[in-house]
Amino acid sequence: MNSLSDLVRFGTSSWAYEGWQGLVYHRAYPKGRFSQDTLAEYAAHTFHDGESPLFRTVGIDHSFYHPADANQLAHYAGQVPDGFHFCQKVWEDITVPAYANLPRYGARAGKSNPHFLDVSLFHESVLTPSITGLGGKLGPFIFEFQRWGIEAPAFLNQLDQFLERLPSGQRYAVEIRNPALLGRRYADILRARNVAHVYNHWTSMPPLASQHQVLDRRFSASFAVLRLLTPLGLAYEKAVARYKPYNRVVQEQPRMRQDTVLIIKQAVHEGIPIYVLANNRAEGCSPLTVQALKAAL
Repeated sequence: MNSLSDLVRFGTSSWAYEGWQGLVYHRAYPKGRFSQDTLAEYAAHTFHDGESPLFRTVGIDHSFYHPADANQLAHYAGQVPDGFHFCQKVWEDITVPAYANLPRYGARAGKSNPHFLDVSLFHESVLTPSITGLGGKLGPFIFEFQRWGIEAPAFLNQLDQFLERLPSGQRYAVEIRNPALLGRRYADILRARNVAHVYNHWTSMPPLASQHQVLDRRFSASFAVLRLLTPLGLAYEKAVARYKPYNRVVQEQPRMRQDTVLIIKQAVHEGIPIYVLANNRAEGCSPLTVQALKAAL
């Protein structure tokens, strides 16, 4: 069996939470620099003296709303040690078939997205800056697809064509929020391209173990990604209201933890590297969720 520390990378969906002051962060940071300069302390964090650092990865979630440029990513990479990986969410202009009818989209609200699954845009705006800025610290790209905007058969056809055209040599992962997409064809598409299914514990998705069962309990790629986002059945906005300021576990999710541990153990047994990212909205405090998972292993 492979070493747990070699194959399992624990991290959080983001790192810039002032509610973690006194828990993860103990230094003082200049006003306005908290999100930019805390990664060094994040990457060195341990709960007990003598332990190895708890976090060996982190999610860059803000890149979903606008891609990070090479300089910003290089600044992040310069704060963490070699062997640390960044899991980056791909810009929504590539992953949403239509823009939601929300004020933040301005004149685009409610309209179709002409750049949906645009490989050239991904290469120019996301891939190239990421390779330049992060180098060997670049982990999986996470393509997050929402529940709305396109029917399942048409989406799977387009996803297949898109994945086929992506540049080789990188780790790609797909996170779907529509349970109707889970099935044999979806799994076959991912396996044919060595793309990971993101096991996501999220409001309207089946439990993690159920997702794994639909995929025949087989990983779709040579690596795995697991994201613990919100309790099942609880909307994101309600989770935010319930759990702020994210400095303690408000409500444990026993089945989520159990399923996560079982999937990790299978990955380790099969020699598959796995990225496990916890969000504050899962239980209230993602560092404490990660600590509990690591202890359970």
